[in-house]
Amino acid sequence: MLEGEMQEISEAELVEVFKIAHVAIKEQCQFQLDLAAEIATANPKREYSHESHNEEVKAKVYELAMEKCKEVARMGLANKAKRTELFEEIKAEVKAAFTDEELAEAGKFISPYFSQVKKKAVRWVMLNERKRLDGRNFDEIRPIWAEVDYLPMVHGSAVFTRGETQSLTTLTLGGKMDEQLIDGATYEGTEKFLLHYNFPPFSTGEAKPLRGTSRREIGHGNLALRALKNVLPDDNPYTIRIVSDILESNGSSSMATVCAGTLALMDGGVQIKAPVSGIAMGLVADEGKFAILSDILGDEDHLGDMDFKVTGTAKGITACQMDIKVDGLPYEVLTQALEQARAGRLHILGKITDTLAEPRKTLKPQTPRIEAFNVPNEMIGAIIGPGGKIIQGMQKETHTTITIEELSTGEGRVQILSNNGDDMNEAIRRIRQIAFPPTVDEGATYTGKVKSVKEFGCFVEILPGTDGLIHISEFSWEKVAKMEDVCKEGDVLDFKVVGKDPKTKKWKLSRKVLLPKPERKEETPQA
Repeated sequence: MLEGEMQEISEAELVEVFKIAHVAIKEQCQFQLDLAAEIATANPKREYSHESHNEEVKAKVYELAMEKCKEVARMGLANKAKRTELFEEIKAEVKAAFTDEELAEAGKFISPYFSQVKKKAVRWVMLNERKRLDGRNFDEIRPIWAEVDYLPMVHGSAVFTRGETQSLTTLTLGGKMDEQLIDGATYEGTEKFLLHYNFPPFSTGEAKPLRGTSRREIGHGNLALRALKNVLPDDNPYTIRIVSDILESNGSSSMATVCAGTLALMDGGVQIKAPVSGIAMGLVADEGKFAILSDILGDEDHLGDMDFKVTGTAKGITACQMDIKVDGLPYEVLTQALEQARAGRLHILGKITDTLAEPRKTLKPQTPRIEAFNVPNEMIGAIIGPGGKIIQGMQKETHTTITIEELSTGEGRVQILSNNGDDMNEAIRRIRQIAFPPTVDEGATYTGKVKSVKEFGCFVEILPGTDGLIHISEFSWEKVAKMEDVCKEGDVLDFKVVGKDPKTKKWKLSRKVLLPKPERKEETPQA
């Protein structure tokens, strides 16, 4: 198995990377061989009883089926179902050639032997007659059809069909709160680019229950994610989720996901650096002969010796994954496979750009908008408020989602997510008023709303985000017994800023200084 992600490097550079890695891998392999030999000395291998064979049945199956399987392989049938049907008919004819007694005794060997015959026949036709199962040339790509904006209510969508493989892919854009939390053994944090690959049973004509996500789905999704993540814009503010649903599959469904994912991103207005395409390469090698296959079918993957997936832009490769069934692969063959893959990738890339040449300039109307800006670090607490009261109230009143995080630069980063432009502007206005408050002038007169009433006075808003205290003794020239008797929350009062408390640093306010001072009554002298 070979797997990796790249920053748009060339095929020649990738081969050099393989050579460098191969040196280290050989050292690791030798260490494991030495360890195995050391353990084997103290722990001899146990005897293994191999499964039984029947050479007579094997010879008969080969005799009856080989030429017929070659004939099917020569037909060049693009329809997988028809091809499978013909092979099953041959298998049924082979079984019919055996007596009931032979089937009872050795019938279990027929299916595995027939699979061997089918594999040998298909490979022989490829290597000796240079014909593929579906009639294509070795470097030929299956017919491609693609369409964007397929689902009108999502943030971006695309259908990509190559032969009998089809992916319906959707794009969803979210905010900071939508990032995925990662709690792994080696990494803890968040991920803002997600790609989920779904492979339902009906995509291969099967009817079985849907269980949990399979390892195959996780692996294919991870490959497609690595293929696309390096072309995302550096200043992307969104959490991006791509979901690929495979509607039909006959090979290269992960590469269809890459192509459909590229189109969905561009359809959604994500300004990717360059479109990405992907191709799966195959290999058939035997007795000194080999054939490199572009855009392999499911059967070519199953019957062949290599599955080499390569993704990239017009500039270079972004990801690759290879598994082989042979003991090794010469660098000359690998180089040829990469060059053939490049030609295939560029052909597919042309089909993608024919569908949508570049990312849309604007987002879809239903896509939430994001605005982000920095605020002074010391103002984060004021924006959040005690127990989150201010920010929660702001979100409720403006119908927005607001997140704040501290940056390594010593500033705070505010991100606002909204589906409505007016709500977005109102949230920005309120936050800026708190983060960048106007200066309160001592001695100036203001009009503000009562925020809360206490026994000792009331707190009044001087400016948005800035409160002050009108002490009970500063409310009126007359003595006030209870504050709740003279004012309540929400009342609008005129007041004057008379100073700042040296301990609490809160502004001291007075209402009574703006009121006429009552004349002092003179006491009548007693007789």
